[in-house]
Formats: sequence, C-alpha cells, structure tokens
Amino acid sequence: MSHLIIKKKNEVYITIEAEPHVYHELSDYFTFDVPGAKFMPQYRNKYWDGKIRLFDSRKNELYVGLIDKVISFCNRQGYTYEFEGNKFYGLPIEENALVSPEGVADYMKSISVHKPRGYQIKGVYDALRHNRKLLISPTASGKSLMIYSLVRYFENKDKNILIVVPTTSLVEQMHKDFQDYGWDADRYCHKIYSGREKTTDQPVVITTWQSIYKLEKSFFERFDVVIGDEAHLFKSKSLVGIMTKLLDCKYRFGFTGTLDGTQTHKWVLEGLFGPSYKIISTDDLMTKGYLSKLNIKILTLKHPPQKFEKYEDEIQYLIGHNQRNNFIKNLALDQKGNTLVLYSRVEAHGALLFDLINKYKEETRRCFFVHGGVDTEDRELVRSITEQEENAIIIASYGTFSTGINIKRLHNVIFASPSKSRVRNLQSIGRVLRKGDNKVKATLFDIADDITYNSSKNYTLNHLMERVKIYNEENFNYEILNIPLKPCQKSSSPLLS
Repeated sequence: MSHLIIKKKNEVYITIEAEPHVYHELSDYFTFDVPGAKFMPQYRNKYWDGKIRLFDSRKNELYVGLIDKVISFCNRQGYTYEFEGNKFYGLPIEENALVSPEGVADYMKSISVHKPRGYQIKGVYDALRHNRKLLISPTASGKSLMIYSLVRYFENKDKNILIVVPTTSLVEQMHKDFQDYGWDADRYCHKIYSGREKTTDQPVVITTWQSIYKLEKSFFERFDVVIGDEAHLFKSKSLVGIMTKLLDCKYRFGFTGTLDGTQTHKWVLEGLFGPSYKIISTDDLMTKGYLSKLNIKILTLKHPPQKFEKYEDEIQYLIGHNQRNNFIKNLALDQKGNTLVLYSRVEAHGALLFDLINKYKEETRRCFFVHGGVDTEDRELVRSITEQEENAIIIASYGTFSTGINIKRLHNVIFASPSKSRVRNLQSIGRVLRKGDNKVKATLFDIADDITYNSSKNYTLNHLMERVKIYNEENFNYEILNIPLKPCQKSSSPLLS
C-alpha cells in the first residue's frame, strides 16, 4: 500500500512525497482538458496540448486549497497519508475553533446599520471557521456585507487586508458600501487604481488587479488576508500570479456569483482560495422575497434562411441589420421603468443603438451610453442618476455593466447581443434582480436570431440553446415568442462601413 507525506510549503503550495507511480497518478488526477481549447491559437499552432495541470510533477507541488481533493484521491486509491507539520506555516487543514454561528451573528449585527440575513451569517461563519473559502452567492445577494464583515473582523485583529476587484468602479463602490454600513472607510481603507499611490500604512487596501499584478513580491509580504471579489475571473494568468505572490497570506476568501460550470474552473479557484461553499441560490432568494421576481421573454427573430461560413460573418450580418436594430430600439422605448440594453461591440453596435434610441426617445427621457472608454466617475454618475430616475435607458457594453454594478431601480434588461457564456449571462441577469422602491418584478428580454439553413442551426441560435439550459438549471420562468423579420437592408451608418 502506498503512503503519502503531505507538507505545507507556504500558504500557497503543499508538497507531496510518495512513490514514483503515485506522482503519475496525481498528475492524471489533477489534469483537465480546457473547454474550447481547440479554437485557441496556441493549440492550433501546437504550442499547447489544450490541458491544464494543477499538480506540478517537477516540484511535486499542489495548491493548498486542493488538499481535500488529495485526501479524496487517497481514499479512492486505498492509499494512506500523513501530514508533516511545518512549524511556521502549520498544517494544511486548520479550523478556527473559537468561531461560533451565534458569535458571528452578534458581531455582524454590531458592526453594520444593515441587519444581516441568515444566509449571510452562515457564509461569514463558514469562511471564518475554515480560514479559506470560495463563497458562491448570486448577484444581488449582498456579498458586499459579507466582505465588509470579514474585513472588520480581521482589522480588529490588527491584520492587513488586500481586496482585489476587476474594475475601478468596483473599487469605488466597495469603499462607498463600507461607508454606508457605518464605517469610517476613509480612515482605514486605501484605494489603488490607475494613477494612485500604491504605498500606504492603512490596514485595508482595495485595488484593481491590473494595478498590482506586475508589482514585486515585497508589496504583498505585509498582507495576512486576501479577498477576491468576482473570483470567477481569477483563472487568468495575472490574477493567479497575484495569489501565488501572497506566500505568507493565511486567510483567503473568494466571492463570486457564479462559476462557468466546468470542473477545471472550479478546481483552479478552489486551489487558490479553498473549498467552495454555495451560500444560497437565486431561486431561493426570489422565493424568500429578497430579489425581484424574474420574467424572461425569449424573442426569437426569424430571418430568411442563409448559411454563414464563420461566426464573425453572422455577427456582422446581425449588427448591421436595420430591422433588427429598429426592433431593439422600439422594444427599449416601449418599456416602462429603467431599462438596460446590453451589447458586445462598442462602435459597430453600441454606438448605433444609442444613436437610434436617443433620436426617437421622448425629450424628457434620459438616455446614457456606457462603454470601456467612459471613466469611473462618469459611470458612477450614470448609476446614481438612474437610481433617481423612473424611465431612463442605459445602453452599455457587457464588459462595463454585466459585472458588479448595482442599480436597485432597474426594471428591464435587454440582451441585444448573443452570448453563450454562463458567467456573463447570470451576472447580467443579476443586474435586474435587485429590489428597490415599489419594484417587485423584473423582465429580461433575450433577443435571439433564427437563421436556420435547411437543418443546420446558425451559430447564435445554438448560443440561445446554451442560455435556455442555464435558465432551466436556475429554475427561471421563461417563454419563447417567434417574431418574423424582413430581409436585411444594410445600414448606411458610417460605423458599419
């Protein structure tokens, strides 16, 4: 019978000592095919075999967060194992025995003007109990209060905390949320993004990953706690690099609304942060009345049959389709309440939709155009204005408004561009689920396109099938409406020339 000796090298990696054949078995166990690899240039040019390997067979290293997977491997194979403690870093599996659910509940109630919900208390308790956790909680479930509670807990213990978020908007929003909870965030928190000073003595740093991923390891040495918001993004090389520079950072917590559904993605994130814990589902939040009821209307636009050789050809056809764009324009203008129109291509599609909608809207109706080139202050201004409006329209790119932007008074979302991404779609849906004054229901208009040629479904219709799978998995209610369109008349807009 084989025996494994597991050592904790630092707060990022464990090392494993075992017989040579066990290393091969571990390598196979922690190797995955990357979905869609065959479409990537590295694979096509034969620079990469399309696999990700979590176990380093040269150094016999593995992320600490995957220790439970190693134990499962040993149990399955019938192998024995032991931990060889490191006097500095300790054992790979540790629990904070002093934390209790009752204590966490009392503490959360004492530090915020907002009353915590039961599932939020359970999430924070689970994180504090185990020191490492990947916490999965839907958009609009109140992740910021959970993050705030962890920050206050560790700051009270004189720990230095690094919070990593994907955008400048989220840096500002999180800082504002902390203030809204009743904390003097200016005193304790330092914000880092483009052009701001990176050196500070303040215990809490809120930063975009883009601002720090190239910094030397010395920058990361002082942090005891790392919190990654929108953790589903941490599979990228730059974000992995940040996490692996935090060699002495014991407490690691990732927050995300959703994962992409693959085992690869889940295990990478668990390796970086720790075992995953699903706090609550969107369906449960709606049932309990914490989120607006959601009505999904899938509007399938029926085009004359034709075949596209490439996905890009089909996209160009759709974004240049006059009737389709006018349909979106009319749909947005017909809605009552604040409406968000999400698109993918800024100049080719976003600018065109904005011009159309802005031209035909009522004079008193506010209309905004948001994309990556709009600075943080202006995005925040759009958000704050919309919170005060009853009937505004925001035309925004998925990249700027699908993740992390909180607008409580948002009643409708229109998917103007096709997408099959599980993460993008669920994050986008989350934009419309937040409850606000006199708001109990929300509507998603999912625009799809049927250009079926003979028996061959077009690319974007297949994307719709992927979105329907997501709706079924999440127990969302939806209806499908078929709408005929006339043949395309190419737009004369210079943006499409």
